[in-house]
Amino acid sequence: MRETDDLIIRPAHADDEKELAVLNRTTWTPLAEVAPRPAEDAGVFDERHTPDQFHLALLDGRIVGYIRVAPPTPLASNQHVRQIQGLAVDTSVRGRGIGVALVEEACRVARAQGARRITLRVLAHNAPARALYARCGFVAEGSLTEEFLIEGEYVDDIWMARRLTD
Repeated sequence: MRETDDLIIRPAHADDEKELAVLNRTTWTPLAEVAPRPAEDAGVFDERHTPDQFHLALLDGRIVGYIRVAPPTPLASNQHVRQIQGLAVDTSVRGRGIGVALVEEACRVARAQGARRITLRVLAHNAPARALYARCGFVAEGSLTEEFLIEGEYVDDIWMARRLTD
């Protein structure tokens, strides 16, 4: 758990799901998502998306952000890598460093799990997210041209990574 000023970052628990699902729905945007908007009754946790993969940002006891970190594959040869597979910050609190704090927490957790590097995928048209990751030391390692068709536009998928070892 990380605590600075009024921001608390902690692991998710199963009983956070309802509040986390609301945040997931309210922060959904085609700028960042390739899947459709989650349904009103959609949960967040399932057999592939478990609470231990999520870290939450709380302000005044309210969940205002999350990051999900998981192994990119189940292969033993790939277990030295972790991947950010979701990041969201409530629009009402953006610009307060919460995204940076969540990314740094993801790197800390990945390092503690023995990872040597952490990767992510980000849509090319999501300039704010790409800038956030670059500020946190991630570099673009490649792209998949026109990987997604979103709202009638083809969008590239950018692969970014950061070394976790010195």
